[in-house]
Amino acid sequence: MVAGLSHAQTDDARAKKIIGGSCFLCHGAEGESASEVFPRLAGQNAEYIAKQLENFKSGKRKSTAMAPMVENLAPADMAALGQFFASRPAHKEAAKDAQLAAVGQYIYSQGNKFSGVPSCASCHGPEGAGSNALPRLAGQHAAYLDNQLKQFNKRERNNDNAVMHTVVEKMTALEMAAVSEYLSGK
Repeated sequence: MVAGLSHAQTDDARAKKIIGGSCFLCHGAEGESASEVFPRLAGQNAEYIAKQLENFKSGKRKSTAMAPMVENLAPADMAALGQFFASRPAHKEAAKDAQLAAVGQYIYSQGNKFSGVPSCASCHGPEGAGSNALPRLAGQHAAYLDNQLKQFNKRERNNDNAVMHTVVEKMTALEMAAVSEYLSGK
């Protein structure tokens, strides 16, 4: 048990050192990004964070901002960062546009049977918490989520499940904005 504790402490110290070197500039020291341009990492699923970091490093996920940040990270660093951010409390704040969020809640939970958009909750869970492999969407910046949906729609983001391309290509700009607004307030 003592060995496990020291390993966890080592990983926590490793993550804090990496975060203090560069991550905090965009994502905050605890993953609480205040800018809608950058995702909130606090409360995000650890395996998902590690996978995204690996995808940025390999070039599977494109980002001129993230590529240089991850070039020297080892898999153990990525896992430590994932565990650190997952252990932080997720951000909570009310949606800014309650009516848009209400539309988003319906689409998220029910989908749109008229256009063939399936329920987001069928994969991402009823509360937007995701799973180890899927991202936590709840509490994320609406503008960030909307931008990611648009990237999936344009096939600019293709490192994740191809199902997202099929789903998002059926969504209107209003549906994307509404779902994003809803999730931002969860």
